[in-house]
Amino acid sequence: MNFGKYRLYVDEVGNSDLGASKDPNHRYLSLTGVILELGYVDEVAAPSLETLKRRYFVTHVDDPIVLHRKELVNKKPPFDTLRDPAIEARFSADLLQMLRDLQYRVMTVVVDKLEHVERYSVWHYDPYHYCQEVLLERYALWLQRIGARGDVLAESRGGKEDMRLKRSFERVYSEGTKYVPPPIFASHLTSKQLKVKTKSNNIAGLQLADLIAHPSFKAMLARRQNQALAANFGGQIAQILEESKYVRSPSGRIDGWGRKWLP
Repeated sequence: MNFGKYRLYVDEVGNSDLGASKDPNHRYLSLTGVILELGYVDEVAAPSLETLKRRYFVTHVDDPIVLHRKELVNKKPPFDTLRDPAIEARFSADLLQMLRDLQYRVMTVVVDKLEHVERYSVWHYDPYHYCQEVLLERYALWLQRIGARGDVLAESRGGKEDMRLKRSFERVYSEGTKYVPPPIFASHLTSKQLKVKTKSNNIAGLQLADLIAHPSFKAMLARRQNQALAANFGGQIAQILEESKYVRSPSGRIDGWGRKWLP
């Protein structure tokens, strides 16, 4: 990576409803940020993604296909060509190779909402905002380490939710956090405004985040439970992340840097 302007593309897995924390299917919320240099997005990442889509799916510049992990897994139109096992195998191999070859960094934050509720009987920080704050800390410190600046683009969650996220972002930017003071955010974030767009805008960074977020969460859960990575496609993506994509400490440590478990 060079030292141009960077962007953190953010995608979520799960929801922020603390009331559903006792449900095993809704116990966790995960935010994954994919860091890309903006010139690289324009020149390499976005064209690579479009080439992959055109190779396997019927798409047009006026009606572009947007990659969604769930729809790919379920092989729903326009991804129904993947119902052919031979085509699916070739697509999976090409997608994995693209994820290996592209230059990006990944950070994932997971909050165990049940443990959060049980540990803090009074302080029940909104889980999404809690994850966002921790993600922003790591992003700002990563930018500081390489002497660069950047901004943040998150997937839209809807009108009122988007406004709450933007206010939370501005508060972190202006007031800092317990671990990162305001000057670091001001020096390395180019805007105090959180950018919010939907995946339907065909944004390459958000699509990459969508493809990576669920495998990263599942891998973190497996590691937390002292289990091996899953022997499936998501596990193969997670292996790529662990090999070369997660943000690391100078000594190569991932946990606490590219992966953070809360509380």
